[in-house]
Amino acid sequence: MLQQLLPAGVFAFFIVFARIGSAFMVVPGFSEGFVPPRVRLVIAIGVSLLVLPLVVTTLPALPSSPAELALVIGGEILIGLLIGGVARLAISGLHTAGMIIAHLSSLAAAQFFDPAQQTQGALVGSFLTLIGLVLIFVTDMHHLFIMGAAESYRTFPPAALPAMGDFAGLASDLVAGSFRLGVQISAPFIVYGLTLYIGAGLINRLMPQVQVFFVMMPLQIALAFLVLSVTLGAIGMWFIDYYRDALGLLTGL
Repeated sequence: MLQQLLPAGVFAFFIVFARIGSAFMVVPGFSEGFVPPRVRLVIAIGVSLLVLPLVVTTLPALPSSPAELALVIGGEILIGLLIGGVARLAISGLHTAGMIIAHLSSLAAAQFFDPAQQTQGALVGSFLTLIGLVLIFVTDMHHLFIMGAAESYRTFPPAALPAMGDFAGLASDLVAGSFRLGVQISAPFIVYGLTLYIGAGLINRLMPQVQVFFVMMPLQIALAFLVLSVTLGAIGMWFIDYYRDALGLLTGL
C-alpha cells in the first residue's frame, strides 16, 4: 500500500529532511526569530538534497505500514532535535556568562531581547550571544554543523532509536559544560567584583558618611567595560573551542 502511494526516492528524501529540518529548527543562527521561516525551510531542503546522496545507502527500506513509518519519522525528528539542541546548549553558556557579568557590574537592570534564547535577558548576555552567533558564521562553524549532521548517520543509524540513557547522559554533560563555560568566561569579572565589594565594605566602615552605593556604581560599570574590552577576544576563542568540542562530542568529528 505505502509502496504505491510513496515512491522510494520521495521516502528517502523525507527521511533525511526529517532529521536535517528538525535540527535547523533549534540550531543557533538558523532558528532565530529574525530568520524568516521560508528562508529556514529553503536552507533545510537544500542541505537535505546535498546530504541525501551521501547517506542513501544507510537509509532503511520503506516500511510496510503507516505505524512503522510514523515511528521511523519520529525517531529521525528526535535525533535532529538532539543535534540542534547540542549547539543550542553550547551557546547558552554565553547567556549564563552575561547574566553573571551583568549582576556584578550593576547592569542587570538593563534588559534586552535575547534572540538566541527567545526571551528577555541582560544586555551583556544578549551582546555576548550575538558575538557568539557572528563567530559561528565567521569561523565556518556552521559548516561543521552540516558535516556533523551528515556524519550523524554513522553514529545514529536511521530507523534505530538511540539509547535514551546515552541521550540523558549527553544532555547532562552539555548542561554542566555550558554552565561551567559561563562561570569560566565570567571569572575575571567575579574576581574584580569581589575585590570591589570588599573595598567598598572597608570604605563604608572607615567613612560611614560616604555614600558608597552611589560612588561604586559608576566605578563598577567602567571597570566592567574595561575588563570586557580586554577579555572579549579570549571569550570568543574560548566559546568557539567549546562549540567545536560540543559538536564533536555528538558526531565524532
